[in-house]
Amino acid sequence: MTDQLTRVSRFRALHERPEPLLLPNPWDAGTARLLAGLGFEALATTSLGVANALGRTRAGRQDILDNCRLISEATGLPVNADLENGYADDPAEAARMVADACAHGAAGASIEDATGDPRSPIYAFEPAVERVRAAVEVARGLPVPLVLTARAENLLHGVDDLGDTIRRLQAFEAAGADVLYAPGLRTLDQMRAVVSSVGKPVNVVMGFADPGITLEQLAEIGVRRVSVGGAFSRLALRAFLDGAREMRAGRFGFVTGMASIGELHEAFR
Repeated sequence: MTDQLTRVSRFRALHERPEPLLLPNPWDAGTARLLAGLGFEALATTSLGVANALGRTRAGRQDILDNCRLISEATGLPVNADLENGYADDPAEAARMVADACAHGAAGASIEDATGDPRSPIYAFEPAVERVRAAVEVARGLPVPLVLTARAENLLHGVDDLGDTIRRLQAFEAAGADVLYAPGLRTLDQMRAVVSSVGKPVNVVMGFADPGITLEQLAEIGVRRVSVGGAFSRLALRAFLDGAREMRAGRFGFVTGMASIGELHEAFR
């Protein structure tokens, strides 16, 4: 418990400094240890990365929690758990997953307003706020109060309404969320509009954003946390597919681009 409290305290402090926290997203123990070895200060799980590793389009609730424990035990770094929508429509039931994430070693957790139903992809405004309120209540009541991130998913699900996204983030802030997050922001202007509309730290995910945006620019507009979601998993799988297709065609030039065994052994020692 003391170790987890230390991680949570460290995680909170990393959101309070002026420079953005770089929060990369590993998907297993090996990638977590590689990122820790590169000097990253905290990690975040990725539900997409877990699904990719399992060969599914979506990971299950227990898959997400097991991966949270795996990543948390791989290094001494704070870990933020991607809990999707808590795998429940009912606010109290969804919020219970925050407590489960804590039990699996997380220092932070995120809850989103996406339903998982393509016919109605986003929860209505009031139920979405109630879900965040319930998650905050659970997080605050834990022996180790986690850093709670609330996500507004409009832009990832065809609801191209920045005004409604900001309205939701403001309501999530009022409900007590520690960090606010709107995946799908592409431009600096969009990011600036979000950051300037709220008082809590904002997470920007660069997996969907203009790749020409720099960390310095993000810092200038007040972004406090930068993640990449499932981007590293997709990048690794692209390299895997390219190599496999090359092998299938009877060529093996891909071996010249491999990480050396020595480099990996040194990282995992």
